[in-house]
Amino acid sequence: MVNFNGELTASTSEQLEHNRAFLYGDAVFETCKVLDDKVLFLEDHYFRLMASMRIVRMEIPMNFTMEYLEEQILNLLQALSEKSPAYRVRITCYRAGDGLYLPKDRTISFLITAQAHHETVYVNNPQPYEVELFKDFYVTKHLLSTLKTTNKLVSITAAIFAEENGYDNCLLINDEKNIIEATNANVFIVNGNTISTPPIADGCLNGIMRKQIIELIRKSTDLTIEERSVSPFELQKAEEIFLTNTIIGIQSVTKYRKKEFTRTVADQLLVKLNAKIRLD
Repeated sequence: MVNFNGELTASTSEQLEHNRAFLYGDAVFETCKVLDDKVLFLEDHYFRLMASMRIVRMEIPMNFTMEYLEEQILNLLQALSEKSPAYRVRITCYRAGDGLYLPKDRTISFLITAQAHHETVYVNNPQPYEVELFKDFYVTKHLLSTLKTTNKLVSITAAIFAEENGYDNCLLINDEKNIIEATNANVFIVNGNTISTPPIADGCLNGIMRKQIIELIRKSTDLTIEERSVSPFELQKAEEIFLTNTIIGIQSVTKYRKKEFTRTVADQLLVKLNAKIRLD
């Protein structure tokens, strides 16, 4: 069951050979978590989606309000046969037309899909989690790199590289050879009481969970956050490295090459994050 342009249906009438999201990657998307019929960080997801659509010059429908988007998500969840306290939801928005040159009618379509997600609170997986640098391709340092679009070949290729070589994830670098993110998450590096994360200007994804963690750190009395460029040489000097996204919450990195890491700060932040989603 999916939600296609506001209609609940078992399948869509879309033809891939005429779909711009498939043909050219002309689409933006949001992945969010729903817990007990509440879309977590709904406002942040909505405004990031609207900003992404404006940046790539999509014509946003007048009825596409935050309340409308929430209603469409919940309508889909109510229609699903598999019930769960939590769901992973993806909203994809794309332009009409099948040619490289756009038609005059640039209607926006949207597709919402959902999967049951059986972890209600966020959990920092205690299993070993090893990462490596991905150096075959760089992420270009510009605004489009910060958006969630369906152009993700660098991340996909890096994820395959990680799987083929026995790593759990790879860290991506930009064209200035600075660390920007993992294949599916933002990255934070801990040294003492200072936590560093690459700035949006370096080309990393403007992550919703990244924003939440930065806010939690800023409210802390004993931690400091720095948004700055991060060199790969800093990785082996770090005390902790952890990754963040909306679905996993926080994932500690346990090993990079010969260096092993602790997870104390990440676990502390995880407690605060779970309290936040329950109290907000």
